[in-house]
Order: sequence, then C-alpha cells, then structure tokens
Amino acid sequence: MVEKTIVIQNETGLHARPAASLVQFVKNFPGSVEIVKDGKVANAKSIFNVMALGISKGTEVIVRVSGEDEQAHLDKLIDFIENLKG
Repeated sequence: MVEKTIVIQNETGLHARPAASLVQFVKNFPGSVEIVKDGKVANAKSIFNVMALGISKGTEVIVRVSGEDEQAHLDKLIDFIENLKG
C-alpha cells in the first residue's frame, strides 16, 4: 500500500460532479483505492462513500492505493485530483 496526503484545491471540493469524475477515473484501477478524512476511510470506487466524507476545498485527505502498480496509480490519481474542475 502507498499513500499520500494532499489538500483539496477544487472550488467545490469532492462533491457531486467532481466526486463522480473521481469514481469513474478509479473504477478500473486494480486493487483498492481509499480516501481518508479525519480518520474516516472511504472506498474511492463508491460515489456514496466519497460524498459521505464531505470533502470541501482546503480539506486535507490521505489517498491510499494498494494492488498492482500501486505507485504509478497513486501518481496518476494525485495528478487527477489536483487538476479536478468543479
């Protein structure tokens, strides 16, 4: 498992459309993808789990990836999140 802490910069955080985009992006990743906010862990392949975290702009989260090519997938995911548009 690899992980990285990031601060969400998207104006709307990870709500509705950005959350749906994130889920679509990671759904074909092998292994698991998780987002952790304030100790709560969410499966990033589930829109309901992602939205339940209530991630707004400026929120610090941990992104975790485990499975095949986990570092490469983590790097792609971090880049995706950092470039999300509301």
